[in-house]
Amino acid sequence: MKNPVAYFKKVAQEKREYRAAMERVRALPEDYRFVYDKIQHYMWGHVAGDGMDMTVILADLVDLFEQGAADGRDVLDVTGQDVAAFCDDLLAGAKTYRGTKQDALNRAIMGKLGNGRA
Repeated sequence: MKNPVAYFKKVAQEKREYRAAMERVRALPEDYRFVYDKIQHYMWGHVAGDGMDMTVILADLVDLFEQGAADGRDVLDVTGQDVAAFCDDLLAGAKTYRGTKQDALNRAIMGKLGNGRA
């Protein structure tokens, strides 16, 4: 760790932002809160590393849900009926256990057999 003070300041800021996002979730209509909680639980089960990718995704989800609620839309109109697929789409850019395991598998194979193969 190059600068532990800077790292801990960053972590503290991200925690403050996360707490603020959770306050916003508590202000959502009941159906939105229920779905958000289920999505959050599902997505935290996939997180890898320090989880900071996930906090950004979940904060963006709060924005999306607030807009949907403000527009009077049903939460499933926002997510679609296949909420798991919605979550997987959100996770596409995040560092997940699945992604890290895939990367490790490919590195191991290419490290042994790669020798210029595409």
